Amino acid sequence: METGTILDARYSWVRLGLTLLIAVVGNVGMWVITVVMPEVQAEFAATRAQASMPYVTTMIGFALGNMFIGRAVDRFGMSTALTGAGVLIAVGYGLAAFAPSIWVLSLVQLAIGFGTASCFGPLIADISQWFMKRRGIAVAIAASGNYLSGAIWPPLLSWVGADAGWRWVYSALAVVTVLIMLPLAQLLRRRVPAEALLQADAVSSSRSAKTGFSPRQLQWMLGAAGIGCCVAMSMPQVHIVALCVDMGFGAAVGAEMLSLMLLGGVVSRLISGVLADRLGGVRTLLIGSTLQCIALFLYLPAGGLVSLYSVSFVFGLSQGGIVPSYAVIVREYLPAREAGARVGFVMMMTIMGMALGGWLSGAIYDWTGSYQWAFVNGIVWNGVNIAIMIVILTRGNRARGAALQAA
Repeated sequence: METGTILDARYSWVRLGLTLLIAVVGNVGMWVITVVMPEVQAEFAATRAQASMPYVTTMIGFALGNMFIGRAVDRFGMSTALTGAGVLIAVGYGLAAFAPSIWVLSLVQLAIGFGTASCFGPLIADISQWFMKRRGIAVAIAASGNYLSGAIWPPLLSWVGADAGWRWVYSALAVVTVLIMLPLAQLLRRRVPAEALLQADAVSSSRSAKTGFSPRQLQWMLGAAGIGCCVAMSMPQVHIVALCVDMGFGAAVGAEMLSLMLLGGVVSRLISGVLADRLGGVRTLLIGSTLQCIALFLYLPAGGLVSLYSVSFVFGLSQGGIVPSYAVIVREYLPAREAGARVGFVMMMTIMGMALGGWLSGAIYDWTGSYQWAFVNGIVWNGVNIAIMIVILTRGNRARGAALQAA
């Protein structure tokens, strides 16, 4: 079979559909703690910063899982890595249901986050291997599973677990993982042929040379940019439910707002995928990061229910395509054979940013009594991301200009 018939082929799209379904089911481990945070805080009589710790450890585990499971995918394949992660997730949910303190819950969430990571960066890296011409939209669709999971599960869990309590929610998720995620993982055993990887490597090496940065330098620059954008991104995503409770609107309204935000993020990711295929990953990411910064500014004056709903949707539309763009950039500039490890590292850094931002926003709330300065903090970190993207873009443009002059 010729390389051209391997990438962007019918099987590629079938695999993308399976990837999306697995992501929707598997990524709930990242969102469940944001839904139950007010209930957990009340049960354990914790401060807001303490109540944020299970989310922080979830994101630390999620970050580490993206890197280490990404490496496992490069070596053992997607199906094997996903199966092991699914077992870990199910066991983690079961243990969380019996957590006697917020610190034990935080520790268990570390394991849940680690396993859940298999359904984000590693899945995105895997599907990126099966596309060339439509890589941007394929990565965007796969990454949308994370936001679809966040849009679907929070209101569903809030409704189903309203009377049963947060411990019952964890028990139910353990069963869902065993019955759905583990069987689907067995359908991803096929691996990308070697000739397709060679073709992708030739293209990425040419692009990387034009920037003047080594692969290692580009990887660390993308990691630093990821921390900046995701510290900013975490404020609304992690604390919107708690913010609504503080303002007297209730947790259910906050869950709906989070769902609306993430649905906007799905739309943003799909649009960004189309843009990435036309403009490239760096320009697409820069556009998304700039729009996210504007949306954060809009949160500062928002105080009513309608304005919060509106700004949350605008925020979702602004930032949804940012994180998938990192995967596109990695695949555009870095070696294809190391896709799992390289994408996993950059995703790890973005998620560390989410963890840092989630805790920092809670701490700023405890220090100041409101979330206003937490939004300002996010805006500053967002500026770091924009600056790094401008450096990468201008270096690449300068190198292309010099090449044209020499010709």
